[in-house]
Amino acid sequence: MSRRVFHRAGEAERRQDLIRATLDCISEKGLEGATVREIAARAGVTGGLIRHYFASKDQMLQAAYRETMASMTTTAISAAGAEDGGNVKSARLRLHDFIIANVSPPVTDPRTLSLWAGFISHIRVDSEFARIHRENYLIFRDALEELISDFLAECGRTPASGESRKLAIAINGLIDGLWLEGSLAQDLFDDHALPRIALESVEALLGGLRLTGPDAGTNEK
Repeated sequence: MSRRVFHRAGEAERRQDLIRATLDCISEKGLEGATVREIAARAGVTGGLIRHYFASKDQMLQAAYRETMASMTTTAISAAGAEDGGNVKSARLRLHDFIIANVSPPVTDPRTLSLWAGFISHIRVDSEFARIHRENYLIFRDALEELISDFLAECGRTPASGESRKLAIAINGLIDGLWLEGSLAQDLFDDHALPRIALESVEALLGGLRLTGPDAGTNEK
């Protein structure tokens, strides 16, 4: 077991170090094996210091889950930023980059998958886990819905009431499946396989509107 070097730092940084140590323990030993003693040893601190930042192990696990979900969501949303090197990105490119980010490293990652799998069973039995899950799901879904609406508008198409929401839910389901594929079996795919499958599938859900190629933004003929 490797130990983190726990430097003297501000309150927020110390707390973040403990969250990272918690994630390391969960990744290697699972939720049950990630005891306060193990986490303290990994962080190179005392159990008393951990209790200064977290009232209980459950609170520490909740913070670790929040960190995992927020990291995945933020990575994808950041990839879809409105600017790239100072240049304003089109709605097509923002949606394209969002899709790609969700099925590529660092979002597709065996360690992240193992963390997610360990956490997911807690959603039905821990109300705070359920709240964190719902919050991040809604942030992700709403960001995707906005990207879809902007893309359709850029293509000169006015979506019907609720259409962008339905498309966001469908595309989110597609992304989830391909994320599992990429995280579980990275060795079965080359670097471009899952992004290509994702884009082609999203284009089909969008009624043939293209996200790639010289005729992007038009219907595929």
